[in-house]
Amino acid sequence: MEEAHLLIVDDDERIRGLLQKFLMRNSFLVTSARDAAHARRVLSGLEFDLIVLDVMMPGEDGLTLCRSLRETMQTPILLLTAKGETEERISGLEAGADDYLAKPFEPKELLLRINAILRRVPATEPEQSVPKVIHLGQIRYDIERGEMWQGSDPVRLTATESQLMRIFSGSPGEPLSRTRLVEELGRDDGQAQERAVDVQITRLRRKIEADPKQPRYLQTVRGAGYMLAPD
Repeated sequence: MEEAHLLIVDDDERIRGLLQKFLMRNSFLVTSARDAAHARRVLSGLEFDLIVLDVMMPGEDGLTLCRSLRETMQTPILLLTAKGETEERISGLEAGADDYLAKPFEPKELLLRINAILRRVPATEPEQSVPKVIHLGQIRYDIERGEMWQGSDPVRLTATESQLMRIFSGSPGEPLSRTRLVEELGRDDGQAQERAVDVQITRLRRKIEADPKQPRYLQTVRGAGYMLAPD
């Protein structure tokens, strides 16, 4: 298996250096950038498996950069946020991040989260079995490939959105509790994580529903959780 290539974006030179050494010791290829402008230059010429992005940076902050990158790429993004800033974390998920980690953190926890995100990224499978496709109005979702299409146009999904679609596709018409979704996504328990799932569901609805406020396909089942109801 090829080494995953990570991009670390942080304005603190000491943290950049420490993370780079630690992650390289754990068999990753690592490139670093000192700010958003530097990261954009690096990203214009290289592809990465995951981006570790600090929120608090001078100039363009991490949330703005995350939102901007999401318009053109689906590379997983892990945000480094200020400790205890729940709203900032929710904002990060809304901006398109796959996960967040509060500073200060143990490098080992960062490693665990990176590996968890990389496991969620759908692997491309060379052998093609009979494709299983779910239809959601104008949207079709290919379960085998983890791909979503609207007509001939691909719909970009983040790693977490793709994982959610796989979970729901495995149990169409069956309500799944927020607790179970947190568990299947490989997250820690807790209300904050359940709220984070709500944010991911909201983002997913924007991609599959004609009217996200009146969801037809990704329904809320009162007292039971969420349910995928394909055509």
